[in-house]
Amino acid sequence: MRRLKVLTTIAMAAIASLMLSSCDAIVGKDENYEGTINFSLALGPDSHHHEGGKAFAERLSELTDGRIGVKFYYNNALGGEREVVEGMSINSIQMGMASTGPMGGFVRSFMLFDMPYIFEDTEHVYSVLDGEIGQELADEFLETTNVRILSWTENGFRYETNSQLPIETPEDLNGIKHRTQESAAQIDTWGALGADAIPMAWPEVYTALQQGVIDSQENPIATIADVRFFEVQKYIAMTEHVYSPAPMMISERYFETFSDADQEAILEAGSHATDIQREASAVQEDEALELMLSEGMEKTEIDRDAFVEATEPVLESWRDEIPRNLIDRVIDEAPSNRGADEAAAVGGES
Repeated sequence: MRRLKVLTTIAMAAIASLMLSSCDAIVGKDENYEGTINFSLALGPDSHHHEGGKAFAERLSELTDGRIGVKFYYNNALGGEREVVEGMSINSIQMGMASTGPMGGFVRSFMLFDMPYIFEDTEHVYSVLDGEIGQELADEFLETTNVRILSWTENGFRYETNSQLPIETPEDLNGIKHRTQESAAQIDTWGALGADAIPMAWPEVYTALQQGVIDSQENPIATIADVRFFEVQKYIAMTEHVYSPAPMMISERYFETFSDADQEAILEAGSHATDIQREASAVQEDEALELMLSEGMEKTEIDRDAFVEATEPVLESWRDEIPRNLIDRVIDEAPSNRGADEAAAVGGES
């Protein structure tokens, strides 16, 4: 038995070594390089994630005259989101999309996306991600992890579902066994709302809900439908408690092996995919909610002010934990705050 374990360990190490060496050797600054990029997706081939991936692949093919293609690996086939980010960091995985939940474990600034109720709407989100703060976060992630963000593609706003009761106020969550991502801030948030917060890796969630190990989870609506959580959940609450990007990323070591022209093509393809994926996310959210309700889920509207008030201590406790005053900088960019500032400026003119 011991010999079998040793052989298994050796075999796994050999496979990992092969993956690393093949990634490093696959391209060599050849301007006429022809090949395929392996691309990891957490969701399936009909998902909004894949719509963004397809837009990237199609544009890259156009820009390289068909020399560079993309092969997709769906539904965490290459590992969970944390493993995918780690894989890109060490160049054992070439490209992927992952939610920002596990990314805060690599770069503290990304805990920003676990902060409750700091985004008002998608206009607010896009002004942040497509502006100075988004570039600052991407630069920091590249420097720290050796993973390049090509596009601020998205999961969308997140909503709570559960199998126990309709949720309208924070008190309704008391005692609910709620799955969070592996994020200290998310654990704090759901604890503040009264739930029993249980961190769990994404691939385990459906089975845990099915078996009653947990009662509740939260995700964007399109994701909830894509993985058919309506089969094991009865209620959806329109919480919109956080907004969740799902950035499109590439291993920097892999990226640097391409010629300068092909690097520019990859960057342009990533930028091209952004609006297409976001639009697909919005369309699929509407379609997914309709599907979920037709499958028997019940929708509830929440007392948003009560949820904001209950989670305010989370923002206070994390303000100094997240660098560069990011929480307040994001809040200051909210449309309501910009409107107030503009009105004050006009009123002060003489």
